[in-house]
Amino acid sequence: MIRVLVAEDHPLFRDALVSTLDTDPDVDVVGAVGTGRAAVVETARTGPDVVVMDLEMPDGSGLGATAEILANGSNARVLVLTSHDDDRNVYAALRAGAHGYLLKSVSAEEILTAVVALARGNGMFSGTVVDRITRHLVTGGRSSAAGAFPELTPRERDILDLMAQGHSNTFIADHFVLSLKTVSNHVSNLMTKLGSRTRSEAVARARDAGLGRREH
Repeated sequence: MIRVLVAEDHPLFRDALVSTLDTDPDVDVVGAVGTGRAAVVETARTGPDVVVMDLEMPDGSGLGATAEILANGSNARVLVLTSHDDDRNVYAALRAGAHGYLLKSVSAEEILTAVVALARGNGMFSGTVVDRITRHLVTGGRSSAAGAFPELTPRERDILDLMAQGHSNTFIADHFVLSLKTVSNHVSNLMTKLGSRTRSEAVARARDAGLGRREH
């Protein structure tokens, strides 16, 4: 029997997912929760073989919950089930330790197949995710970096690249022969465009997209 915990914050989708899993007599749904914190707590309490994890949930994201579950020594294997297939979320999920990554557009049969595969020690990824991973491995992230963040101006993108390399605003100002105030304005503008609340968040997004590599 495969013990499964479902972590999904949308009640209707969560109920549908539980119903799908219940159709397999070899699957036992040991819990269904709607927050990242609850996923961590219930994993420790119920000891599932597989956790089906949404990425965006209140009270702790699916990424944070995945990392914490595995850091706590759980043997559970995490299957991310999300609507996001962008580079940032895919690579962040892999770094957090996810063993599978499916899009919510997949069929019920594919979800069941993935749960069984993870329980057997295998991985399972949507086709588009496999393509992203393969491209990243082949190019070292350079191809994705080349077209990353088209909403930024060339100057903003250059500044973000130096930020991703770990440089300060003072260094960036000297590098481009700009005033510190001008650089600060550029940083503020690019963070707004990226939807990043902090500098570290913007840097993380840039590195996920392949920026910050001096050789690219």
